[in-house]
Amino acid sequence: MFLEGKRALVTGSTSGIGLSIARALRTEGAEIVLNGFGDAGEIAALCEELGASHSGADLTDVAQIEAMMAEAGGIDILVNNAGMQHVAPVEEFPVAKWDTIIALNLNAAFHTIRLAVPAMKQRGWGRIINTASAHSKVASPFKSAYNAAKHGLDGLTKTVALELAEHGVTANCISPGYVWTPLVENQIPDTMAARGLTREQVVNDVLLVKQATKKFVQPAEVGALAVFLCRDEAQNVTGANWSMDGGWTAE
Repeated sequence: MFLEGKRALVTGSTSGIGLSIARALRTEGAEIVLNGFGDAGEIAALCEELGASHSGADLTDVAQIEAMMAEAGGIDILVNNAGMQHVAPVEEFPVAKWDTIIALNLNAAFHTIRLAVPAMKQRGWGRIINTASAHSKVASPFKSAYNAAKHGLDGLTKTVALELAEHGVTANCISPGYVWTPLVENQIPDTMAARGLTREQVVNDVLLVKQATKKFVQPAEVGALAVFLCRDEAQNVTGANWSMDGGWTAE
């Protein structure tokens, strides 16, 4: 277990992609700090499963981020995964939604990074992994805030990678397409009803229309890539934006 003795903070890790990343890092020996919302009993069970601690910090609040980072102590592996989405035409996009999406998907990553970097530099080792999206490379209509935040996250990652390149710290993005999570699965019945489509039509003609493989990305695949980025063999992999989107952004 090559991550024995390393501490990893994974934001948005009480379910979905973040939880899979946390599990993958734990399998390699990392001490895990979970972050996210959810049922208290379920979160307690996850902490027991992973031998993890948990922070319920709201990452749209800078003060709560600062408190979480102080409580977590020196972080060796920082995974910025927390995020949210809202869909609306730009002229109708709710200003409050814009502010929240930018705060959670982009600003929070800036704050966790700035607070994690000093200890990483002091130790001469660190891994910063930001969960971006295919929308960090290409845009889709009606997702102005999400597209802006994810493009910004790509730029932030590249800048941090260059600043830390001589300090043994890498920074990379993982950019999935549609990942098979409960959040995505639960969208299918509503889309079927709204568009008058079958389940198969929603999956193939709506969700996977841009993924050439016609397959959902599995959360465990994202976790496996995060583990690779933490390996010594990846010490020269920095400033990269890793597509895991079934060929979506290859066109």
